[in-house]
Amino acid sequence: MVVAPVTERRADSGEYKSVSGDDSLIEEKPIALVYNGLTHAVMMLTPIELEYFAVGFSLTEGIIDDPADIFDIELITQVNGLELNIELNSRQFNRLKQRRRSLTGVSGCGLCGKESLDMVNIELPPLATEPLPSPQLIEEILQKFSNAQILNKECGSVHACGFFDARGNPIHVSEDVGRHNAMDKLIGYLAVKNVEQRQGIVMASSRASYEMVQKCLQQKLSTLISVSAATSMAMELATQGNMNLIGFARPGRHVVYHQGKCKPEV
Repeated sequence: MVVAPVTERRADSGEYKSVSGDDSLIEEKPIALVYNGLTHAVMMLTPIELEYFAVGFSLTEGIIDDPADIFDIELITQVNGLELNIELNSRQFNRLKQRRRSLTGVSGCGLCGKESLDMVNIELPPLATEPLPSPQLIEEILQKFSNAQILNKECGSVHACGFFDARGNPIHVSEDVGRHNAMDKLIGYLAVKNVEQRQGIVMASSRASYEMVQKCLQQKLSTLISVSAATSMAMELATQGNMNLIGFARPGRHVVYHQGKCKPEV
């Protein structure tokens, strides 16, 4: 978060008024991911939980299979941004070099950097069936999720992804200007901390897009709840992956786009 002196024009009672003072703005920086000396990607991020992001991005991009594939992560400040220097084992680095690319991601980045349509439609095995959360549990998670979004309360314009256990207890919430970044940070946290994910629930402040569902399926996260709607491809992928996909989660209502093959919890 950056607290900056600003002069703003705000609409109040149908009129614009100039207001001077300090305002809280979310910080956004270009961050280069450098693997064994080779720049792989430049992403726009909120510069917190960067080690978790490095691990989560590496997992969801298929660069590593396990956090142990990373020997070291070093953060270096440059004139124009930050560098995450990530040291891979030789096997993973050789695999990366075979599919190396350069991309620039932005806050709303979705499938940026995919080199072909074949890389988009990756087949993933269906997950073991997990219970659909009850409406009461979803209500509890919504409230806890809202309370945990510290940066968004201060600044606005911030996405969040959170992980809750089967009873709705909050395990961790990650925030970032980009919804995919927030998901990668959360996935990195779960992997680094070796969190038990069985019957766990992921909550997202954004829409449930194809890639958000794909990231969950890759990491065997069986339930995704989003505050906004799901896309058609996200629903198709959730169906193929036997995943619980819930959207439009608001107080008192939500939509079940796909349910794993079992009965809801009572």
